[in-house]
Amino acid sequence: MNPYLLPILAVVLGVLIASLSKFKKTWNTKLLLSFSGSFLLALTLFELLPEVYHHLSGKLTGLYIMCGIILQIVLELFSKGAEHGHVHISENDSNFPWLLFVSLCIHSFLEGFPIHEHNDMLYGVLIHKIPIAALVSMFLFQSNFNKLQVVGFLVVFAVMTPLGAFISNTWEAIANYAHIINAIVIGIFFHISTTILFESGEGHKFNLSKFVAIILGVAVAYMI
Repeated sequence: MNPYLLPILAVVLGVLIASLSKFKKTWNTKLLLSFSGSFLLALTLFELLPEVYHHLSGKLTGLYIMCGIILQIVLELFSKGAEHGHVHISENDSNFPWLLFVSLCIHSFLEGFPIHEHNDMLYGVLIHKIPIAALVSMFLFQSNFNKLQVVGFLVVFAVMTPLGAFISNTWEAIANYAHIINAIVIGIFFHISTTILFESGEGHKFNLSKFVAIILGVAVAYMI
């Protein structure tokens, strides 16, 4: 599978979903978000985590994973949680959201590092990007930003993950630290996916459809 083209197609598909849903967050989008969270978490546990622990010492690996979790928390101070489906842009705000843009780009760039040599993780990132791209697109389309700004935001967001994969695959200096970077990315994935799964939906009530989506995500990840 092409690690450079598919993440871009995921963003394109997210934009199409936003257009077809008339820029409104629907229950289908919420279920896709739940599925993507469980799918990404399961693939991280099944594929990426064992390899990192194989190449790095246990305690050091845990430290890097915690660094990834902390890094994602810092990024969310600026993105307000857009990486897991929370996008807060006022319809009356005409100022371009640079902090949201930069934090999303950093997140997307880093998630590209493990996918060039882990085809299964490519699927996880792909499924993760579709609902996020859809939700980001919905809010951008509803904002007062001009079309050039919106298109520029989405284009740069789309190419950041392939850029991360390209640099990871071609830069020798980066390749020497591949397992450390992957451990940091694991922390990012852990934080993103668990936040999606454990955030309250409707007053902490049990949601059968969301539960089925989560179980299905784990099952599909296991069978890959």
